[in-house]
Formats: sequence, structure tokens, C-alpha cells
Amino acid sequence: MTADAGAISLFLEDEAATGRLGEDLALAVKPGDCLTLSGDLGAGKSSLARALIRAIADDPALEVPSPTFTLVQAYDLRIPVAHFDLYRLADGSELEELGFDEALQSGICLVEWPEMAADEMPGDRIELTLTHEGAGRRLTIEAPPKKAERIQRVLAIRTFLAGLGYAGAGRRFLTGDASLRAYEAVYPATGKRKILMDWPPLPEGPAVLDGKPYPKVAHLAENAYPFVAIADALRQRGFATPDIYGVDYDQGILLIEDLGTEGVLDTGGQPIAERYRESVACLAHLHGMQIPQDIPVTKDHVHHIPDFDRTAMKMEVRLVLDWHLPWKRGGQAASDAERDTYLAIWDDLIDQLADAERNLLLRDFHSPNIIWRGDRQGIQKIGLIDFQDAMIGPTSYDLASIAQDARVTIEPPLFRELMDDYLSIRRAQGGFDETSFLKSWAIMSAQRNCKLAGLWVRLLQRDGKPGYLKHMPRTLAYLQVALEHEPLAPLREWCARAGIGMSES
Repeated sequence: MTADAGAISLFLEDEAATGRLGEDLALAVKPGDCLTLSGDLGAGKSSLARALIRAIADDPALEVPSPTFTLVQAYDLRIPVAHFDLYRLADGSELEELGFDEALQSGICLVEWPEMAADEMPGDRIELTLTHEGAGRRLTIEAPPKKAERIQRVLAIRTFLAGLGYAGAGRRFLTGDASLRAYEAVYPATGKRKILMDWPPLPEGPAVLDGKPYPKVAHLAENAYPFVAIADALRQRGFATPDIYGVDYDQGILLIEDLGTEGVLDTGGQPIAERYRESVACLAHLHGMQIPQDIPVTKDHVHHIPDFDRTAMKMEVRLVLDWHLPWKRGGQAASDAERDTYLAIWDDLIDQLADAERNLLLRDFHSPNIIWRGDRQGIQKIGLIDFQDAMIGPTSYDLASIAQDARVTIEPPLFRELMDDYLSIRRAQGGFDETSFLKSWAIMSAQRNCKLAGLWVRLLQRDGKPGYLKHMPRTLAYLQVALEHEPLAPLREWCARAGIGMSES
């Protein structure tokens, strides 16, 4: 592969290489992208388009007919695709009648023979030009900088896989999350499926406190070292975390073990009680162990697990002030008096955590991050996959995460079962201060749900991810449960005055 400021140049030695490139491009495209495919007859335009469409469909046998006579063929996929062949187009103005603009609004457009409507092609298109070269093909890609970066990224991941011996592996989109990480399924020619974590380094965001951006204030992981450190430490203690097959720390690319596909929810998205109870039992065993705060990762790097300290806790609960209240009030910010009172309440609540049990907390121990392994025994039944933001802090935080799952409603009977299961195991371990723990649980439940009430709005307004807002009623209902505890009375009264409660939509 060669590249300069204006183009990416690739040699595709055969049909298999063309297919792999189509898979890679399927991981780079986003709704709104227009990809034009130019080249002589037989240069491979249709082959490349077919491979890309099948990869998005995750169906290698999908019928992808040439749209030579119909001019356009539409596919309702994970990303909708409209495949155009303009060879027989009489006039470029007919493109609008074919639904080109409409297709581009919600999906991607693949355009063969774009020369037939050159003036109608978007200025920010991705241009792919195929030419014969020896027994293979030369592909040149020209794109605006941001789109070219996406393509370079998937090509860098292909190079990373090749370095691990998986040059020809199949790749499919798996999932994204609320962060900027994305995940791929990698299918080697032999052996089990593996998971690719795509975690590109990002420029620092704006300062939010003491000249530091939000991730640094909240102690969020910004590279792969914490993930590898925690995965290894937990696996050495008998927990089910992914094996790490390869890491590029500079680029933020990891190839890890696939722990399975079953979760803790049923097909209707409801919690399966047995699986939640096993998850809580696993958590109780973890909290009964002492995890070192400094974990060697490489010969040159030791990961120091950060403390979930006052600064981080208050930064998170500020999301209510900075995002939730303005959203609720149609843009009106919290008053200075409201802010001062709210933050003073949290200072007092954090002071009350002084005697709380502290150990490793995984931070997001809930349904999206738990794999069910029903054929295993004990804590190996629970696969742990998201712990890069782990901290040392009040262990009760993790119990609040699972017993008040942010993504699914935990009804009161199951909630009580989960709490009782956890407390029973911890009592049996000995040396467990249940009264102190339950007090810290109420505080950490309130802290987590205040954070989430603001986070859902931030994901909507700043990141363009409206889907998370559906969790708001549940989050506020969970917050009300925490506020029933006596130490939370001042926060309960503040929320009532601010109008934050279950009645919100």
C-alpha cells in the first residue's frame, strides 16, 4: 500500500484481495458517504461493490445483481445501500428521479460509471478508480481528509492483523458503544472467531476543570494499557476475561478472545434472573479479593489503577448541572445558587464515604458488558469484557451498576434477590461491615444515576446519539430508590426543588 496527501494506492492481486478490500471499506463507510467506482470494463468495479454490500449485510451468499438495466438496486441493511450503475443513464439530471439524494440522506451510495452524471456527484465523494495492472488491479482512492482517515484506519487494522498471521481473515462490524471505541468480529481461516477492539487515540478535548479535559478529570482510560492490565490481573485470579492475542498500543488496536455471544437478557430484552444472580455472585467474590493498584503491563509500563476520588465523583455528578437541567428547562442553565448547593451536598456525601470498603470497581458492570457462559462453573460463568475504566473506590458502586442496570429495568423482586445474594456471600467471607456498605451503596447509586441522567443528554446533544435518551425514565426511577435512604435527604430535597424526578419524560 502507498499513500500521499491526495490518494491511497493499493494493488489487488486477485479476486480474494478485492473481496477483502470490500470488507475493509464496509467498516469505514458511514451514512451520507457516496463512493464512485470508475474504471474500464472488467476492471473490478462490480466485484468491489458486491463485496462491500455483502460485508455490510454480513451475508457472503447475498444475491447482488448488477443494476445495469434497473440503474439502481437498494439494500435495507445495517447501513442502507443504494447501488447505482449509470452506464445507460441518458442524462445526469435523471439521477434525482432515481432517488439519489434521498438514498444519501440515510445510507450510502455506490455509483458505477459516475462519469455519466459527473456534475451531479457530491463534492465530498470517495472516488475509487480501478485499472488493470499485470495479473491484478490497481485501486486508487481519493477522498476528503476525514473520510480518507477512516479508510486509512481500516487499512491499518488489516496490516495489524497481517502482522499476527491473519492477513486473509474475514472482518465484520460487531458493535460500537457510548465511547468512541468500535468492535469487529475477525474470522481467521482456521480457529475460533476473535474480537478486534478499535480504540484510536484522540486529541485532547477542551478543558473542563483545572485545565484538564473530562477524561483526565474523571480518570477514564485513554489507551489500551488499562484494559490489558485489568484483563490479566483478573484472569490470573480465576475470572473470565479475554486473552489478549496482540496489541498496538500506539495505534490503539487490540485482538482479543471472543468469550461468547450470550448475554444476561432474554430475547425480549428482559433480565434473566439466574444470570443476574450469578453475575452478582461473581462480583461478590471479586470484592472479597484484594487487587493490587499497580499492575505491570510491559517491561516499560506499569498501570496504576486510579482512585475514584472526590474530583472524579464530582465531575461526573456535574453532568446533571451541565446537561440535564438545561435540557429539562429548554436551555436555561442551573443558577449559581443551585450549583453551589448541589456541589456542597455532594462534598458532604463524599465525606461520608470515608469508612466505606474500597477495592477494585469495574465501573460498568451491567448487561452490555457481561457474557453468559452457562457451560462453565462458578465465576467462570460470567465473562467480563469492559473494565478499562476500572478504579479503586467504594465497591458498592459496582453493585449499584448491576442491581440498577442502566439498560434494562430491574423490578423490585429481582432487585431484592440480587442485594440479598451479594450480602449473603460477603457476610460468609467475614470482616464485612454491612451497615457501612449499605450506606455507601445508597450514595454510589445516587452518584451513578446523577451521572447517567446528564450523560444521556450529553450523548444526544453533543455526540448525536439520541438512542440513549430512552433510558432516562429508568435512570430517574433508580435515582428515586437511592434518595429514599436517610443520608440522601439533602439531595432528595434539592432534586425535588429542581424538578428532577420520576415524572420526567
